[in-house]
Amino acid sequence: MEKVTPFLMFQDGKAEEAMNYYLSTFADSKITSIVHYGANETGDEGTVKQATFSIKGQEFMCIDSNLKHQFSFTPSFSIFVTCDTEEEINNLYHKLIEDGQALMPIGDYGFSQRFGWVNDRFGVSWQLNLPS
Repeated sequence: MEKVTPFLMFQDGKAEEAMNYYLSTFADSKITSIVHYGANETGDEGTVKQATFSIKGQEFMCIDSNLKHQFSFTPSFSIFVTCDTEEEINNLYHKLIEDGQALMPIGDYGFSQRFGWVNDRFGVSWQLNLPS
């Protein structure tokens, strides 16, 4: 096995918007490859056929689904981020919650100094942790 990579499937052509949002939210992040659907292909022209991006060295893959599904993202799978400072966790929380949903507001839940859990505006779930 070469590696394991988290894979995010977006609907309604939101993959590229989501990647750019994550790049503007997280330092040390970048799009490493992107291929768009062309004319007469199975997806909507200009949407993401396949892309990879990284956040702090963690690679992700994503696509725009050309099929409508009866499911989307769920908090039962989340991206766990270990923060270095209170300023960092606060900034990330406030950026990710914009047009999103708080699952656990930032607080001291006993298992960490500060912890927050949000669904971002794309429905992707993020756990933010500042260890004790």
